Amino acid sequence: MRTALIFGANGFVGRHVRAALAAEHHVVAPGRAECDLLVATVDRLTELVDAHRPAVVVNCTGRLTGSDHDMMAAHALVTAKLVDAVATAAPRARLVRLGSAGEYGVVPTGVAVPETWPAEPVSGYGLSHLTATRLMELAVAAGRLDGVVLRVFNPIGPGLSPQNVLGRAARLLRVALARDATEITLGPLDAHRDFVDVRDLALAVAAVASAPATPTVLNVGTGRAVQVRAAIRALAAAAGFTGAVVEATPDEAGRRSAAVPWMCADVADARRLGWRPAHELTDSIKAIWAEAREEAPCTS
Repeated sequence: MRTALIFGANGFVGRHVRAALAAEHHVVAPGRAECDLLVATVDRLTELVDAHRPAVVVNCTGRLTGSDHDMMAAHALVTAKLVDAVATAAPRARLVRLGSAGEYGVVPTGVAVPETWPAEPVSGYGLSHLTATRLMELAVAAGRLDGVVLRVFNPIGPGLSPQNVLGRAARLLRVALARDATEITLGPLDAHRDFVDVRDLALAVAAVASAPATPTVLNVGTGRAVQVRAAIRALAAAAGFTGAVVEATPDEAGRRSAAVPWMCADVADARRLGWRPAHELTDSIKAIWAEAREEAPCTS
């Protein structure tokens, strides 16, 4: 059985990727205590890759918030180290990294953006992901390794972090219901996003891990944009919350979101590999709430 080496296997995306890959791979998933990609040296990573000789290496780590330095370290620097380590210790392995739709920047409303669309990020977050993607593209073009970047749009589903607007809304709804509150407050919800279920994203990782050949950059979305406000209303309905959703001044994540009012994926290339999303938005939202309501009661 082929070996898959996964970093970040205990996170929101990583735990689903681990489950998807386990069907056809022996999965090795070092935790942060064993190997923290932010501080690990290239030599340490090379030793780790060499010890397991994986057929595929998947990086599910990353950041949603923080300074530009934090973003560059988490995405670009980590990718540079992994590229060097895999190219040295397992050049036949496929390195898979999870990129972001934020790499595209502003896209005209109504456009389903293909992988060939010019990448012009408008935030440190998007730029850090694009830098990592460029590093992967250069390594692949030079024949140093077999690599693919999954340019992920807006992953949602069970286990969603409060750093995501739907995850934050689920937490606020749980508190509001516990307190019989009549409203919750979020930032502006005008933007349209392509919400893809994290379980479908995991299956996309499994698909590219086993495919004979893949494009270097591959969009992972649904091909359908939904206004964030509508998604929040659906989540409130799933929770049985009938109060108001107040839209206030945006925080850092909200400002970043407002700078890109529309985002939608063209997923034709992913479909040609045999992958297609299986979960409807309502399925994802029900899963978010089902897991959120089982968490320990919140007091804040």
